[in-house]
Amino acid sequence: MSLNQNESKGFTVPGLDPGDAKEAIEILDERLVALIDLGLTLKHIHWNVVGPLFIGVHEMLDPQYEAISGMADKTAERIALLGGVPVGTPGAVVNRRSWDDYELGRDTVQAHLGALEVVYSGVIPDHRAARTRLAELDPVSEDLMIEQLRELEMFQWFVRAHLQSAAGELSVTAGTERKAAAQAVLS
Repeated sequence: MSLNQNESKGFTVPGLDPGDAKEAIEILDERLVALIDLGLTLKHIHWNVVGPLFIGVHEMLDPQYEAISGMADKTAERIALLGGVPVGTPGAVVNRRSWDDYELGRDTVQAHLGALEVVYSGVIPDHRAARTRLAELDPVSEDLMIEQLRELEMFQWFVRAHLQSAAGELSVTAGTERKAAAQAVLS
């Protein structure tokens, strides 16, 4: 019989309350799903972005993908260290996520960056909420979230730089990927 992601192997790190470890595992599992999904979305955009600024954005996304993959790996390892079972199979990720799939296929640089802005605007607040809760449960897991937030926020800044006017105003205000893509193309 195999363990699912919410079951424990009966251990956690010394000094950590088992109940706190279980809750931390659940929080980290949600972030693992988000990171795996974000990584795949970045690769999808990398393969499908077109237009005059193609090469710059194409090359900007590879380091983001690599960093996100590293974040997922560290998150999964933390889950295992706490006594959980990280599950990163495609079906498990799709079944556990609470958001729709990325909406754009082959499209322009501006369209994809507008949509990616919406993606980062979903991931980052959820990471912040996880960090806040983990601060009460497990400061080491909280530190992991802080480390990841530094990079996630920087990556969003890179994306936003393509979507801002000289005055610093974002061209994207829509809450959906398709609407944000359309706004970004029009600006």
